[in-house]
Amino acid sequence: MARPRKPLLSRTRIVEAAAALVDAEGLEAVSTRRLAAALGVSGPSLYNHFRTKDEILEAVADAVSARVDLSVFETCGLDWRGALHAWAHSYRDALSDHPNIVPVLARGPGRRPAGLRLADAVFGAMTAAGWPAAHATRIGALMRYFILGSAVASFARGFVDDEAAYDPADYPHLGQAHLLAERQREVDEGAFETGLAALLDGLSLQYEALARDAS
Repeated sequence: MARPRKPLLSRTRIVEAAAALVDAEGLEAVSTRRLAAALGVSGPSLYNHFRTKDEILEAVADAVSARVDLSVFETCGLDWRGALHAWAHSYRDALSDHPNIVPVLARGPGRRPAGLRLADAVFGAMTAAGWPAAHATRIGALMRYFILGSAVASFARGFVDDEAAYDPADYPHLGQAHLLAERQREVDEGAFETGLAALLDGLSLQYEALARDAS
């Protein structure tokens, strides 16, 4: 009886295995040895698909970027503000599932196809809505800073579930801080929506001012 064939090694399988390691243990856990063991192959075989570990991590980052919904910039009925709002939530949702890859994404899109499509979509939508090119570039950068920053860590989980840790004599305004961790989702999602609304409100004021100056 013929032995079952091992699944052929592919870029997709390598990226999926690397993503699982990053999610579970962080960026430092990724090595050719660990990946080869997880995939049941020899280490050198990985180099038929990727030249370096960094290339693998770049591919993992791009796979996360590919999950962001860019169709919102083409949906009828959504103005630039509505499109940015919907896109920002989609981007944050993708990052929330894979927060350990955020440091790689923070380097910028480089040559990553999905990352470049994302940047292109935002810039194109803003300029099509009438934003000057320089402002559109700043908006893309601003939104990226805000969204990536929101995914790096949880504010609520930065406080311990121990009332004694926040002695009123030392921290008179943190009497309820020990309750934040158990309300992590409510606090962090609320903070994101509050910040996003503030950003979009400020951009709307700038947009109106630019329109007045142009008239």
